[in-house]
Amino acid sequence: MSKIKSIIGFFLRSPKLLIGTIIFVSIISISIIGMQIVDHDPLDMVDYEYLPPSSKWLLGTDAFGRDLFAEIVYGIFNSLKIGLMAGLIATLIGVFIGAIAGFKGGLIDEFLNLVTNVMLVIPTLALLIVIGSYIKIRSEYVLSLLIGITSWPWTARAVRAQTYSLRTREFIDIARISGLSDIELIIWDILPNMLSYIVMAFTLQMGGAIISEAGLSMLGLGPTDQVTLGMILRWALLWEAVRTMTWWWIFPPGLIITLLSVSLLLINTGLDELFNPRLRGRR
Repeated sequence: MSKIKSIIGFFLRSPKLLIGTIIFVSIISISIIGMQIVDHDPLDMVDYEYLPPSSKWLLGTDAFGRDLFAEIVYGIFNSLKIGLMAGLIATLIGVFIGAIAGFKGGLIDEFLNLVTNVMLVIPTLALLIVIGSYIKIRSEYVLSLLIGITSWPWTARAVRAQTYSLRTREFIDIARISGLSDIELIIWDILPNMLSYIVMAFTLQMGGAIISEAGLSMLGLGPTDQVTLGMILRWALLWEAVRTMTWWWIFPPGLIITLLSVSLLLINTGLDELFNPRLRGRR
């Protein structure tokens, strides 16, 4: 019971974290519950095309007579999965490169910093478009990998700065005396002291990955075998949902993408307020 109270108290200390978490969990719940309710494939033709929302079809049908509610709930799940995997890949790469560069210093730091700076100046979306256009079969895993390996540089720079500061602390000198290797020092002493920052970086990476997937999908470079929120918007764009005034085809996926991004940003800001003493003092 005390643990539950401490968790509730943790969220109540930051309204932004609370609001962001409620929005994020609500969207996930809609997807999970919706997938249990829907008894057909989201790409099945179930009725006439362009039917407006009704008690039978909660979000109407699209130009192919497909149930848009089914597409949305499965699209949320797949978009979140891509965001989770891509965010995790980008965070792991960024933390690894940033920690090694900041801890080792010297030529290793200069080389890794050069690679990071080169990646930073390359337009990410343009690079994704070029790579994605050469891949004919794009699964959710391929797309997650593409987004992840092009999104890590800013995380690497931030982790490098944090590591560079931590490596001069007294507890690191004591750990060196005990005979730990550099990798062990990074894993057991450096990274745990920036765990809160890594979690915040992951939330931003995940939000950015969801937006990247939507952008790539609307350009025709999304998953070739999955329904995502971005793919729903692409279909709406191709079949002129705006001209036909089919608002139920455009508005729901666009709103959900926006809410997901805002919720993750609120979670990041709320965590920053909780873990940063200077920000806590301003509230």
